[in-house]
Amino acid sequence: MISAADIRAALARPARLPSSDFDYAPDLRPPPRQLRPAAVLIALRERPRGLEVIFTRRAAHLRNHPGQVAFPGGKVEAGDASLWAAALREAHEEIGLERVERLGVLQNHESVTGFEISPQVGLVRGDFSPLPDPAEVEEVFGVPLDFLLEPANMHLHMRRWQGVERGYLAIPYGPHYIWGASARIIRNLAERVRGV
Repeated sequence: MISAADIRAALARPARLPSSDFDYAPDLRPPPRQLRPAAVLIALRERPRGLEVIFTRRAAHLRNHPGQVAFPGGKVEAGDASLWAAALREAHEEIGLERVERLGVLQNHESVTGFEISPQVGLVRGDFSPLPDPAEVEEVFGVPLDFLLEPANMHLHMRRWQGVERGYLAIPYGPHYIWGASARIIRNLAERVRGV
C-alpha cells in the first residue's frame, strides 16, 4: 500500500521530461506554440483502504470537456502567487477543498487545448465533505491510489479525431472513465513512484 511518505519521496526525485496529449498521437502534434499556464491538484485523501485520489466529473453544460473526469484545477490567474496557489484556489472554488499539505509536483503536461498543466500533489488534512460548485462540477468521487498506479489498469485506446486515428490513455474505474490528460498525469505519477 502506497503511503503519503512514499509519494513525497517519489516527488523529491529529479523531474522527468514533460508529457503531452500528443504522446500517443504524434501525427497530430502541432508546431511549437505558446501554451497557457494551468494547475491541477492531485488531492490524496487517507481512507481505511489506503490513499485515494479525489476526482471531479465536469458539469454537462460546460463548453470545454463537458462530463469528463478531471482533477480539480484550471488556468492560472493574475492574482495567483504560484502554481500551488492556483491549484488550491481552483480546488476550493470547485469542490470546497481547504486544508491540503503540499507533497510535491509532477512534470508539466501539454493539453490538446493549449494549456501547460502543472500537476500539484497534496494530502488532504482533516475531514473533507465535498461542496461541488454546480456551475462547474457534477460529481466528486474518489479512486484508490493503488488501483490508479497499477499498470494493468491503464489501457491505450484509439478514436478518430480530426480525421486521424488518435491514441490516448484510459483508466476505467466502475462507471467512471478517466482518460486523456488526467490518465496521462496519473501514469506520470505511477512512473515516478516506481522509479521508472
